[in-house]
Amino acid sequence: MAKKKGFLLIFAYMVIAVLSVLLAALVARSIAEWRVAERDKNSTAAFYAAEAGIDYGLDWLRSQGNPPGGTAPFNLPAGPAIETGAYSVTIDPDNANPTAYLKRYQIISTGQSGDTTRVATYEVKEDTFARFAYLSDTEHFLRFIPVWFITGDQLSGPVHTNSHFHISGNPVFTDVVSSVDDAISYMHGGPPNDNPSFQKGIKFGAPEIEMPSKALDLRTAAVQDGLHLTGPTTIVLNADGTMNVTNSHENWVNQNMPLPANGALFVTGAQGGDNLWISGTLNGQLTVGTNRDLVITNNITYNTNPVTNPSSTDMLGLIAEKDVIISQNAPSNLTIQASILALDDSFYVENWAGLPPKGKLNIYGGLIQDARGPIGLFNPATSTIISGYSKNYVYDPRLRNIPPPFFPTTGDYVGLSWREQ
Repeated sequence: MAKKKGFLLIFAYMVIAVLSVLLAALVARSIAEWRVAERDKNSTAAFYAAEAGIDYGLDWLRSQGNPPGGTAPFNLPAGPAIETGAYSVTIDPDNANPTAYLKRYQIISTGQSGDTTRVATYEVKEDTFARFAYLSDTEHFLRFIPVWFITGDQLSGPVHTNSHFHISGNPVFTDVVSSVDDAISYMHGGPPNDNPSFQKGIKFGAPEIEMPSKALDLRTAAVQDGLHLTGPTTIVLNADGTMNVTNSHENWVNQNMPLPANGALFVTGAQGGDNLWISGTLNGQLTVGTNRDLVITNNITYNTNPVTNPSSTDMLGLIAEKDVIISQNAPSNLTIQASILALDDSFYVENWAGLPPKGKLNIYGGLIQDARGPIGLFNPATSTIISGYSKNYVYDPRLRNIPPPFFPTTGDYVGLSWREQ
């Protein structure tokens, strides 16, 4: 009997020992899992903190009157506090910034939660108006005549207005569309009679994008290292990378010359007819501007067509501090490959209400204008063109990152890359 009791006692000790080992293992495993969960939680919180720092750094850059100078990295003051962690931000200017027109920066954000840190880097570059497929400050010609998108019109690329759109029929917008106002003016009361296709939606109440009034950077670049002319000027671009220039002030008549080395050409005209007329085929990178009207007389195309060859490096900007005008004598089914900017006021067709139907106006690039101008007249009952052109505006995606030389900046920045170190 005593032996049996002894055996039971030993067995009980063994059971207790095994249970103790199992309990210790369970506790150890629970502690390990808790530590893993805590690390995961801290890692996630540190990541979100790093992202908050990126947002703070981008907002700080946007708030500066001018892009920060120099090339040395610098730390930002502490930003708004967040509940789940903390962050510190360093801005590292690109080494090429002192001589580059568009400045680049790395926003380096270190997020911390508990004993965990994560570092994110966001590279940004100054944004230009060339990023837009279409942008207007107002959708009214002469500030009071509404201009309409109609059936048959198609726009690709980012579209924005600082006012509201006028829609008749079924125009198509294939990319993101935004409007500062909160409504659309419809010719026939809206759907189903007016049924625009916003394939990626439309954002109402968007922030206003302030338009510049002058092309100061382009003018300065033309004076310093490009080509600056005065008086009425005609430019014909040539596929061999040259241009023929007619300018009475220089006594030039179809003077053949290379494109400006820095890609900047500006014409200063007096009051009256001192305009700039342009047409032809561009081989190279060029921005042409004037403080007067810029008149398009014929097709303007790239030597290497980016539609069929996306590796094309040909890039053109057309800027007028007054109007950009398509001559009434321009051909039907006109093609313009460029980013076009009319600062005061509009892009329009000369005698737009008195022309016969001229097919489509094909823009491959972008159109930015202070006050929207008309390119034709349509029958509101049928939304068909009865004079001038209908619209076929196709965005050149290269413009997101490679704008024409010295194209005006928006005050914002566009992201180039994001990575976690």
